[in-house]
Amino acid sequence: MNRRKSIKAIILGTASTSLIAEACKTSDKKAVAIATEAKDVDRMAEEKIFNKKLHEDTFFTKEEIATITILGDIIIPKDGVSGSASDAKVPEFIEFIVKDMPSHQTPMRGGLRWLDLECLKRFERPFAGITEKQRIEVVDDIAYPARAKPGMKQGVAFFNLMRDLTATGFYTTEMGVKDIGYKGNTPNQWNGVPDDILKEYGVAYTEKELKECVSFDKV
Repeated sequence: MNRRKSIKAIILGTASTSLIAEACKTSDKKAVAIATEAKDVDRMAEEKIFNKKLHEDTFFTKEEIATITILGDIIIPKDGVSGSASDAKVPEFIEFIVKDMPSHQTPMRGGLRWLDLECLKRFERPFAGITEKQRIEVVDDIAYPARAKPGMKQGVAFFNLMRDLTATGFYTTEMGVKDIGYKGNTPNQWNGVPDDILKEYGVAYTEKELKECVSFDKV
């Protein structure tokens, strides 16, 4: 699975604007609480209760999170440019999203169950307990819808959802933004029209323009 030819071709979904809270030390809890209060200052009481519940509740079991972590790192592995999906805390993102968007809960839980049953049928172990080679064998059967067998239909639907959530979670983090080389509104320096273009059109900067309007250092 070529990361940059396949994953970057995905049209990323719109990510939730809520931040995923990371575990913090006791000494940091007061600062986090203040930051949370400041972030929610314009929220209605119902919204504050809902957001608090999202962060406090847990949907996935430890076993399910383990499978999500492994599968996410197969979809976006660590390479020379950036870390993996789990390095970007994609499992935490997916945990948050399924609570914020409950319509994902049944497809995700059902898909994880399907994946384990398929692995048990083939290898007598769940997905998290089989070898890397065996995992890729299963993933290859569900990662390419056009060539997947009819019996893999549920697995294909699950993998599509998992891939979309993984890509969205990864490419909406600082790590993911750096991975695709997005610069955004960063300051730069315009060095004027290149000399070869000026010559092509038979024009040139005047001394006044060079002094007053195009005063720069070559970089």
